[in-house]
Amino acid sequence: METLQRLHNRGSISTGYDIDNSCKFEPDNSEYLGKTPTSSGNRRTFTISMWVKRTEISIDSYLMEAGDGDYNQSDRTILKFDSSDKIRFGGGSAYERTTNRVFRDTSAWYHIVMAVDTTDSTGGNRLKLYINGVQETSFGTSSDPSQNFQYAFCKDDEHTIGYNHTDNGAYFGGYMSEVILIDGQQLDPTSFGELDTDNNIWKPIDVSGLTFGTNGFYLDFKDSSNMGNDANGGTDFTENNITAADQATDTPTNNFCVMNMLDRTDGNSRNQEGGTKVTTDGGSGWCSMIATMGVTKGKWYWEAQRSGGSSDSNDVVVGIAGSEDDYIPYSSAAKYYIGNVAESSSMGFYTTGVPNVRNGSGDSLSNSAGDIIMIGLDLDNDKLYFGINGTWDGLGTGGSSIWSSFDDQFVMPAVAVYQGKQIKINFGGYASYTISSANSDADGYGTFEYAVPSGYYALCTKNLEEYG
Repeated sequence: METLQRLHNRGSISTGYDIDNSCKFEPDNSEYLGKTPTSSGNRRTFTISMWVKRTEISIDSYLMEAGDGDYNQSDRTILKFDSSDKIRFGGGSAYERTTNRVFRDTSAWYHIVMAVDTTDSTGGNRLKLYINGVQETSFGTSSDPSQNFQYAFCKDDEHTIGYNHTDNGAYFGGYMSEVILIDGQQLDPTSFGELDTDNNIWKPIDVSGLTFGTNGFYLDFKDSSNMGNDANGGTDFTENNITAADQATDTPTNNFCVMNMLDRTDGNSRNQEGGTKVTTDGGSGWCSMIATMGVTKGKWYWEAQRSGGSSDSNDVVVGIAGSEDDYIPYSSAAKYYIGNVAESSSMGFYTTGVPNVRNGSGDSLSNSAGDIIMIGLDLDNDKLYFGINGTWDGLGTGGSSIWSSFDDQFVMPAVAVYQGKQIKINFGGYASYTISSANSDADGYGTFEYAVPSGYYALCTKNLEEYG
């Protein structure tokens, strides 16, 4: 199992300011935002602030870039995760910062602030990087810009979000929220967030009262018909392969469960579409992946969709696994489990062969390509239920019993996918398949195709705080 850490992240629980939306970015779809200011602003003093949730790691991922294509400090400036998952700001080989620390958590939101003031007489104060409210001080590469040096941000050159427009690549994979550029001020992170002293979590605050400056902007992603809308009133960004479908409710103040690239049995499996689609590349055999959130009590609901092609739809399992399960293979000896019951604390719905796990009976629950599988996990009564396209199999009465091997573990959503196949998962924050009916749980969280059963809830931090 390729497991660096298994995080049951409770996210940023806000009791005041709430963020409603984020934007999902997918590298395989070449999704990004871009615009070119008509004139230059203050290139010596500015601040970038953004909330970021990564779902694809260990790839060169541009968060923001400005410039005209020449790879030097004044004509091109970048803020990105490099292929080693370190954060880098700068241009050419000088006047930049690259962290020693890596940022591979795919379960939580990072708040990144890059505060620049090259007019400062002290070289070390000219570039300041903050992560979740704390200034980063350990860098593998660190070179102070000369006094009054001008970067490309706020210049009348192209600015892009989620893309390296100079080299035409390095798209970002994950979610962004509250993307801000302040032209003319070097601000501390307290202008954008605050520490919740009850749980020691850095959380957002209302930024609408800030002064954004000549080429500053504020992207809140609230308008699904215009995802590049500048809420500050400036020129909007142009959407490139981004549509209303890319608006998500997975945000820093209500973090939703997604599939976890750090928790998989085979490196050939990977996340796409904001951690809601698991695919496989090359190799042979079964690959499994676990989600980012685990529970020990309560009732929880999520959905999955079989892919459109009949050959891609077979040999996929969707279900649950124990947090301490080291290996979640598919077992031909027990087709109604993700893992072998004798070796693995996991179980699930197998889309071909024996498709029903109710009491391990092997009863048929008919399904075909394109169908939506409903999953109901009842940890108050130790039951697991499945349904197809709005029809449940024994919800509240039957269900597959969850055995004692889960007693001391978190129970986590999981999938197993045979090489060359895929499965789409919807935990409510974003769906990579079309949702036509927009059902939510009783608290109004999540967006699902089918009605959430009474007493069941979406796997998100708001609900985990109350019911988990």
